[in-house]
Amino acid sequence: MNREYNEPVREVTVGDLVLGDGQPLALIAGPCVIESEAHVLKIAKTIRDTAANCGLPLIFKASFDKANRTSITSFRGPGLMEGLRILARVKDEVGVPILTDIHEAHQAAPVAEVADILQIPAFLSRQTDLLVAAARTGRVVNVKKGQFLSPHDVQHILTKVTSTGHNKILVTERGTCFGYNNLVVDMRAFPILRSMGFPVVFDVTHSLQLPGAGNGVTSGQSEYIPTLAAAGVAAGVDVLFMEVHDRPDQAKSDGKNALALDDLEPLLRHIGAIAQLAFPKPNA
Repeated sequence: MNREYNEPVREVTVGDLVLGDGQPLALIAGPCVIESEAHVLKIAKTIRDTAANCGLPLIFKASFDKANRTSITSFRGPGLMEGLRILARVKDEVGVPILTDIHEAHQAAPVAEVADILQIPAFLSRQTDLLVAAARTGRVVNVKKGQFLSPHDVQHILTKVTSTGHNKILVTERGTCFGYNNLVVDMRAFPILRSMGFPVVFDVTHSLQLPGAGNGVTSGQSEYIPTLAAAGVAAGVDVLFMEVHDRPDQAKSDGKNALALDDLEPLLRHIGAIAQLAFPKPNA
C-alpha cells in the first residue's frame, strides 16, 4: 500500500466554522449521552460561554443512543426521535453546530436533518453501508479511527466515504488497543492522518478509557486529560474533542474519563496558549 499521502489538508465548513489548515483550533465538547433535556441545555450553554471566553469555536456533542455500552443494563439515552428533538432545541437556543453519532445506516437521513456532523463510532469505522449512508446526506462526516486499526488503515475508510463524491470529512484519533483494558495514543498518528488530506480531531477523553475495566462498565483515567490535550495540540491537531460533565461522578455514561465542567476553562486557556505558540493561527 502506498503510504506517501502528503495531501494538502482541505478546509471543512461546519455551520459558520471553518476547520483545517490555517484555521483556529476548534473544540468539540459535551456530555457523552443526553441524560435529560434540562441537563443538556444547561451544560451546552455553559460550554458555549466558556469556549467563547477562551476564543475557541465550539461544536456541541451529545449522543441520543449509546448502542455500544459494555453492559445491557447501561443507560443508553432517550433514543432517536426524542434525542433529535432535544438536539434541535440545543441548536436553536444555544446557537452552536451539533455533532452526534449514528450506529445504523437508516439513522443517517433523519439525523442529518438536525446534526451538522454525523459521527461514525470507532467500533463501526469499517462498516461500509454506514459510511456511505452518512456521506450521501451531504453533512460533514467525522470518522473515528477504530481502536483496532493503524492510522494507515484509515485510507481505506476514506476511500469508502469519498466513493460517493463526498469530501467533507473529519478523522478522529481516539487511541489504540494496548493489551487488555487499555488504550494508548501514538503521537505519530496525527501527522499520518493529516497527510491524507482532511482535518484531524483528537478525542482526548475517549483515549483515556480503560475499556471494560470497571466490572461491566468502562473505567478511565481523567487525571491525564490535561497531559494528552496539551500533547495533541502541540502535535498540530485541528480540533480537540472532550466529553465534559458537571458531575462526572454521577454521569450516566463515561464519567470516569470525562472532564469536570469546572476544569474546562483553565484547560482551554492552557491549550489555547500552546496552540498559539506551536502553530500560530487567528484564534480570537
